[in-house]
Amino acid sequence: MDDLRFRLAADADLVAVVQLRDDAARWMNSRGIKGQWQPGELGEDHFRRIMENGEVWIAEADGRVLGAWELWWEDQDAWGPQPRTAGYVHRLMVDHANAAPGVGRRLLRAAECRVAEAGHALARLDCLADNARLTAYYLDAGYRVVGSKTGKPQPGGTTKSFTLLEKPLQYGS
Repeated sequence: MDDLRFRLAADADLVAVVQLRDDAARWMNSRGIKGQWQPGELGEDHFRRIMENGEVWIAEADGRVLGAWELWWEDQDAWGPQPRTAGYVHRLMVDHANAAPGVGRRLLRAAECRVAEAGHALARLDCLADNARLTAYYLDAGYRVVGSKTGKPQPGGTTKSFTLLEKPLQYGS
């Protein structure tokens, strides 16, 4: 996938991003990863709100969306008030039916580069506390567990518990 390109999402991408997220939720559920995401949880309005206050990034090749992620500049629900030293990666999504192995890691790396280019020293993310497989994935990518958050609000009004992870970055990393 040497032709993988990254760009900010536009309104015209919202349908594709919602579909990607729903497909990723179905993929997780089919592999026994329950509780992380459910199809239909997030619609275009969610991603539009993120685009107004943060960034939604698209990864594409050959005119096909193969992945996406959200990048926030604060996340008080999970991390509380923090100095502006981090970027928060959310909803890292891969089209598992069409993307080559390793695309998820390339998306994560692109998100980290964007955070560093914005002058922030840390990339932060969270994952469901009982999702050992995803926690291991992030640990393998250089993140470290720095805490947990119980009762983080979710779309639809539910709350869940999360593991908080971060990775130090260097500009140009």
